[in-house]
Amino acid sequence: MTVSKKPKAAPIPKIQVRGLKKSFGKNCILDGIDLDVYPGESFVVIGGSGTGKSVLIKCILGLIEPDEGSILIDGTEIIGLSHTARQKLLKRFGMLFQGGALFDSMKVWENVAFGLIQGEGMSKAKAKEIALNKLPSVDLDASTADVYPAELSGGMQKRVALARAIATDPEVIFFDEPTTGLDPIVSGTINSLIIKCVREIGAAAITITHDIQSLRQIADRVGLLCKGKLIWVGTVAEMDKTKDPHVKQFINGLPHGPFTDNEKH
Repeated sequence: MTVSKKPKAAPIPKIQVRGLKKSFGKNCILDGIDLDVYPGESFVVIGGSGTGKSVLIKCILGLIEPDEGSILIDGTEIIGLSHTARQKLLKRFGMLFQGGALFDSMKVWENVAFGLIQGEGMSKAKAKEIALNKLPSVDLDASTADVYPAELSGGMQKRVALARAIATDPEVIFFDEPTTGLDPIVSGTINSLIIKCVREIGAAAITITHDIQSLRQIADRVGLLCKGKLIWVGTVAEMDKTKDPHVKQFINGLPHGPFTDNEKH
């Protein structure tokens, strides 16, 4: 007797966005965004300046209230949550801000432990222990724990910011231009650390970047945002093969194409 195998269940998105719209006055920023991001997946959003990349992330974080649409985390609607529920949700998120956004008056370990102490109410002793354990994950020696950010190079500051982003073992991590201002070698190191951390934690990651080399290193899938819509989504391999004129112009930095010839972005 032949026993048929049950088909594998389709993976469930960690983040599911449907019909997301946001305008500021007459300026439509997001015009019906649909997006799925899965656990352990690194999704990179690209697009011209002012196309709504940051607004998309802020809507998912709950920092901006969308006009229409749905945002589900693990199948639960998060739009319209109460303040208490929103704060609880934020504990599941990690964020690496553009420029790092470290606190100059705090030592490295205090920066890394900030979310543990302020967000989770953890004791300083326990939070410091976790912070010290996170530093090797981003290739920082424990000797850096008691120095201040100003004493570190830009690349090391970015590593500290990454350690802070993963200190709470978040389920979702956002990276905002993680390699801006860094030289190619340091950028490559940061990209490798991002992938390493995402894989180890199993988090769903969304990155905004203009750095195509960075994209190639960290992306499982890529989405191109234009005129408030994700007009193309695919893998890096598919991106390189596509004949879509928007994608070809953007990733190759071509002076002529739909972005510059026919559209404003």
